[in-house]
Amino acid sequence: MGRIIFDNARIFDGTGRAPFAGRVLVDAERIAQVAKAGEPLLGASDAERIDCAQATLMPGLIEAHAHLTWPSSIERFEPRFVLPPEEMMLAAIRNGRILLDQGFTSAFSAGALGERIEVALRDEFASGALPGPRLKASTIESSPEAMPGVETGDKTSVARGPAGLRAFVARCADLGIDTVKLLISGEDALRPGSSQHILYGQDEVAAACDEAHRRGLKVAAHTQAAESVKIALRAGVDVLYHCSYADAEALDMLEAQRDRIFVAPAIGIIVATLEATPPPHVDMAGMKASAQPVLELNKKLIPELRRRGVHVLPGGDYGFPFNPNGTNARDLQHFVELFGYSPAEALSAATMLGGQIMGMGDTLGQVKAGYIADLLLVEEDPTVDTRVLLDKANLRAIMQSGRFRKAPPRAAARAE
Repeated sequence: MGRIIFDNARIFDGTGRAPFAGRVLVDAERIAQVAKAGEPLLGASDAERIDCAQATLMPGLIEAHAHLTWPSSIERFEPRFVLPPEEMMLAAIRNGRILLDQGFTSAFSAGALGERIEVALRDEFASGALPGPRLKASTIESSPEAMPGVETGDKTSVARGPAGLRAFVARCADLGIDTVKLLISGEDALRPGSSQHILYGQDEVAAACDEAHRRGLKVAAHTQAAESVKIALRAGVDVLYHCSYADAEALDMLEAQRDRIFVAPAIGIIVATLEATPPPHVDMAGMKASAQPVLELNKKLIPELRRRGVHVLPGGDYGFPFNPNGTNARDLQHFVELFGYSPAEALSAATMLGGQIMGMGDTLGQVKAGYIADLLLVEEDPTVDTRVLLDKANLRAIMQSGRFRKAPPRAAARAE
């Protein structure tokens, strides 16, 4: 990795501030300097210069609710949810490469259908042996409640009760997993009415969180019912997914812990469910009926969480046949159209806040000196319309840790 100058760029730095004209010097895997137009770049005489032609230079996108083992992608429709282990690994490898090629340079996993599959992928991605996002690897402690005939994966918990949950977390730590996923409530899309079912007691979730934090792991949780949100917050869960039925007390609790927690509503799966046009032999009537009220609840919930200063991130449960991996950037536009975000605010949630959910907020998710050089060069302006990120042809360059996954036309000239 050499020294590279991105010259003549329109820089969106990830903070949500307005873009500005400038230059960025990358040295090895880090951003060495960011200079506004007219400011000098120090010690850059030997750097290779890339003329951005006023394209937008921005941080790599960060997926806050990744499911690499959910098998469907923009490249391969897969009607099955649970695959044999060999096919599951191939699908996960493919999905990692697709996410990176769509501009997602990092991903925080929200669960995997195998105990160690993401640990292996994380290490392969990190070494450069396989292309994929920087990954926080996870597993899942049990399959959710579902109607007969609906595949959701096998249960992997060691046992129930506080001791059982501690044993499960200890096993996760021994396997090298970064973040433990708990399903504290059910999911109406899989079993009508189950979103209000509480699947773990307060003592169990507290034991899991205590054991995880003691071992340096994070805990993420599926929380639909208001009570499941409260259980999670009392116990110390770090990332709460959905929170659709949060009541006034839950909102106050979320606000009180806003500096510690992250919320990802996973609106992508809801919109995709309502848009889906399945073949006649596939009955999605129940899923569609459950999705509509969740959509309406989220239209009120997310703006309120944002008003209260809670960190809300895009990440939409991608990987189902009607919501495939590779369409993850749709969540940005959902934040704009459904929740009242500006494009720049949605982008900041997927970059700067993304760095924070990865536990790397001081080194990842911004175009800033000292930060990891995960960068996208975008042909059109995503701060005007985030939908340009859905077309990977608009990504002129993708850089991860200072290395080009997709290189722009290279200039032979050296910087002056």
